[in-house]
This record gives sequence, structure tokens and C-alpha cells, in this order.
Amino acid sequence: MGFVDIGGLSVCFEIHGAGPKVVMLSGTGADLRQNRRRDRHPLTEHHEVLMFDQRGLGRTDKPDGPYSMEGYADDAAALMDTLGWERAHVIGISFGGMVAQHLALRHPDRVDRLVLACTSSGGAGGSSYDLLRHADQPRDERAAATASIMDTRNDLTTDPPTLAPWFDLLLPQSALPPLNAEEPRAADGARWQLEARADHDTHDRLGAVVAPTLVLGGRYDAQAPPENVRALAEAIPGARLEMVEGGHFFFLQVPEVWRTVADFLA
Repeated sequence: MGFVDIGGLSVCFEIHGAGPKVVMLSGTGADLRQNRRRDRHPLTEHHEVLMFDQRGLGRTDKPDGPYSMEGYADDAAALMDTLGWERAHVIGISFGGMVAQHLALRHPDRVDRLVLACTSSGGAGGSSYDLLRHADQPRDERAAATASIMDTRNDLTTDPPTLAPWFDLLLPQSALPPLNAEEPRAADGARWQLEARADHDTHDRLGAVVAPTLVLGGRYDAQAPPENVRALAEAIPGARLEMVEGGHFFFLQVPEVWRTVADFLA
């Protein structure tokens, strides 16, 4: 774990593994510390993987908002510059997939291969579920309200609740305070991220993406619904689409999909 300054923003980052370079762009509210096995990520056996807390999240600085999707993409490019990474494969998951779209459009020379997972283009291609509408709810209520959004197989009205794979662990965790809850401006940074996310729209520009692209979606995901994922793939020239038997957290539910990602990067 380390910290670097990019234009006055202190960014918390980690690099694990060895091999072709991969930039990993994480999802809404993500904090590196949430994954205690990140040094044993499935890709780190054959890749050098850069992970970092995005602006406003985790241990990265939380400057005054508002934030923008373009700004998040520029942060990623600036971090690559600071670390001496000229080019890399880019994997964007959920919110990170939105950032990755902007990165591929604004900095096409930095992206070798592009993986967009459980994400949407916004605009005419459809927007991911607006999590901002739940931002002011207590965390346990928010977790319950979005359970069927994250996986349509979840049904909390049954007795006992019907839960998709992994949600017996995910629901209790999502109801807990964030790891940086006591840090100054943590709540502000999280909200500014949600507000930037609400404005995401790349659909009419995706024809300009030049990186070979793999688009992944979960069949039971209502946050980035299958129709959004298909529209995203159709808008990117030559993109390959793969649908996975999981919800929004299909990388946990169907970990074998990382082999699909590794094969694509190779």
C-alpha cells in the first residue's frame, strides 16, 4: 500500500502480481480494505494489477465536490503517469466500468484491452439503477431496499428470505458502516461519487472506442440490467458480449469468469 500525489490529490494505491499491466477500476463506495485477499486476486498470478481508492473514497483524499465522471477518468490517467505506466489493460467493474468508458474515450492511447463488467452507458443505452435515491437511508434499510436490485433472485418477503448465492454474506456486510466512516468527509466523498455517477452518459460516443473490448453482464442483475449490458456491447465497435449466471456481484458468485477475463487479456 502506498500514497502518491496527482495534481494535489493524495491517492491510496496498491500493486500486486507480475506480468502485463492491468488497471482495476472499482465500484460504488469501494475501499481497498474491503477485500482482504486483494494480493491474491485471480489476475495477479500472471498480471501486474494496479488497484486504488478513487477520489472521495477509502483512504484517498476527499476534496470539495462536485466530482465528474471525466474527472475520475483523468485521475486514473494521472495515476498511470505518476507510476510510469504508459499503457495497460483496463478493467472497470460497475461504477468503475463507467469510469473506464470515459478513460477509453478521453485517453485512448493508454488502454490496451478494455473489460466492462456489470455496467451501463447511460443515455439511450440505459442507466444503471440510481443508488442516489437511497443515499439518505440507514445502511440496513438501504441494503434491504436494493437486495432485489443487486440480484433479482433475492426475495426478502419470504420466510426465511430467499437469497441468491453469496448474499447470506453480502447483506450483513452491506449494512455495516463503511471502513472509513470515522474519517473526515467520508460521507461527503461517497455522496459526491453518487452524484457524478447519476450524470454518466457515454452512449452516443462509444463508437469512438478503439480498444478491443469485452463486456460482461449478470443475467439476474437489475442494477446494470441485461438490456443495458447488451446495448453497451452493441455501441462499441467489435465488442464481445458474455452474459454470466449471476447478479451484480457475479464475480463472487461465478468466480470462473475471471478465467474468461484472463483469456481475453491474453
